[in-house]
Amino acid sequence: MRLDKFLCETLGVTRREATILLRRGEVTVDDKVIKVASVKVTEASRVEWQERHLPMPGPRYFMLNKPDGFVCSHEDNTNPTAFALLDEVNIDKLHFAGRLDVDTTGLVLITDDGQWSHKITSPKRKCQKTYRVWLENRIEDDYAEQLEAGIQLRSEKDLTLPAKMEVVDLSQNELLLTISEGKYHQVKRMFAALGNKVERLHRESIGAIILDDGLEPGEYRSLTADEIESIH
Repeated sequence: MRLDKFLCETLGVTRREATILLRRGEVTVDDKVIKVASVKVTEASRVEWQERHLPMPGPRYFMLNKPDGFVCSHEDNTNPTAFALLDEVNIDKLHFAGRLDVDTTGLVLITDDGQWSHKITSPKRKCQKTYRVWLENRIEDDYAEQLEAGIQLRSEKDLTLPAKMEVVDLSQNELLLTISEGKYHQVKRMFAALGNKVERLHRESIGAIILDDGLEPGEYRSLTADEIESIH
């Protein structure tokens, strides 16, 4: 691919704007400043603009450890958007494959591949999500059985699909909950229906993709090929 075309696709600029960037010496290929638009680049080439690596055009897939206080949207009048945590070009083309509430932390998947994200968010797919939950009051002995049987949520016609609960620490009212649907505020509403309140909520996995222990809140990384392919 010609370098100027590569810049157009990765940066979302016009051919003329790409030429200007090159003339300014802002682009390097394999650590060499390149000013010629017709230079060819391949998947093996490392192209950088203003010292920022530009991957070859194509679908992008990231996992983010979302901190408390960030919203999963491009704009919000009250809270900062989680997109502000990404150092990527063409942010406006990315979207969340399953959002989290502003006060919920943990795994968020971000992509520009609509078909891939649909496999996660479509109710028909029943993609499993696991949350670490801290409750205000004690975990009752019958919670696991009730969650497995389905919970009647207010304003919902049907029971929730069977959910799996695993106690982590009774003294801290801490548990893991795996659900296979994504109703509005579902986990909070499920425990509210059981007469309890969720104090903290942290998503740990979506399907086979598990939040990387090495990611601090606010950090992100690209998904591996195996992680991408696990969503099918």
